[in-house]
Amino acid sequence: MITAKDVESIYEVPLVLHQEGLDEKLSHVLNMWTARPDLRRWEDLLQRVRNPQRDITIAMVGKYVDLTEAYKSLNEALFHAGFATGARVQIRYVDSEKLEDTHELAGVDGILVPHVFGERGAEGKVRAVQYAREQRIPYLGICYGMQMAVVEFARHVAGLERANSTEVDPGTPHPVIDLLPEQRDIADKGATMRLGAYPCTLLPGSKAHEAYDRSEVQERHRHRYEFNNDYREQLEQAGMLFSGTSPDGRLVEVVEIPEHPFFVASQFHPEFKSRPFEPHPLFEAFVRAALAQNDERG
Repeated sequence: MITAKDVESIYEVPLVLHQEGLDEKLSHVLNMWTARPDLRRWEDLLQRVRNPQRDITIAMVGKYVDLTEAYKSLNEALFHAGFATGARVQIRYVDSEKLEDTHELAGVDGILVPHVFGERGAEGKVRAVQYAREQRIPYLGICYGMQMAVVEFARHVAGLERANSTEVDPGTPHPVIDLLPEQRDIADKGATMRLGAYPCTLLPGSKAHEAYDRSEVQERHRHRYEFNNDYREQLEQAGMLFSGTSPDGRLVEVVEIPEHPFFVASQFHPEFKSRPFEPHPLFEAFVRAALAQNDERG
């Protein structure tokens, strides 16, 4: 009999099932010889889960906050980064549709704006980005979170009034985010997004390059809209750094604000490659920046 009892953390499950002898029983049933499993890494991980050295709070600003499982991969990527840094990451879910002012963001150590589709809650995300930029709070944008970071910067730093994504406002005078060129003539949109892993070249000296410690990475995508290159020079002159691009330089994949303690946003989804023993470099760098923010605030 294997009881498979409830545990406080999913990361306890391998150890609990080992204690019940499930691995040994399975090897007998399958007529396989195996050595005794070495579970020291799991034991060490569980100790870090149970006994964090620090607590930090990350605001997750999205429109699905009543269904937090919608952000499961992001949540776990934050937790993985916390395991590596000795921190318990507490997530404060903030509804972007209701974010009229920024009192819900007060006291957080970092702000993350995740992926989404459509216009609902977009302006709340822009407000969250502006708050992170102006208050110098570590910011990580994922997919749509990168697009809203560009929109906010274009409006409030580069002076492009009513700048927006054409997904949100088709009539914007400054479409800093627009359909990919190859998407514009597609009428039947089923299974036509930019999907899967693509290479990205990182700019030496950027925070993204520092986090990855390499010049080219492969990351997964799921989007239809992209940064509009017509505005690249104008936003660069205003202070935005395009630190990651496709190898041919055509598609912007990562943006940063160099003067900010940590302001990094990616068009791709780094959370998909995070693992308990190998947190994703961008998430680990973000959590370390949030810890530094927590230290600075005392």
